[in-house]
Amino acid sequence: MPDKPTKRRVSGGRVTPKGTRPDGYTPDTVSHTGQESMPPSPMWVPILMFGLLGVGIATILVNYVGSFWDTSNIVLLLGLGMILAGIITATQYR
Repeated sequence: MPDKPTKRRVSGGRVTPKGTRPDGYTPDTVSHTGQESMPPSPMWVPILMFGLLGVGIATILVNYVGSFWDTSNIVLLLGLGMILAGIITATQYR
């Protein structure tokens, strides 16, 4: 059985002082998200978002109970579509 190789010891610590880079690179302090120049959303965006979510949930619940019409997969898909539209609208809210 061969002998295990001995592990090499490395002394710890930094090679360069903290906060410096050898190539002189300094990162930009400006954020690159592009959100700084965009104005806040108009008031109709959250109203539309919550309206679509609420009407979609209500449509699914009414379809489930079957109180106004017979249960239908088309009505269920319509409610799910409204909920999806509300979620998509929520991604545009600033």
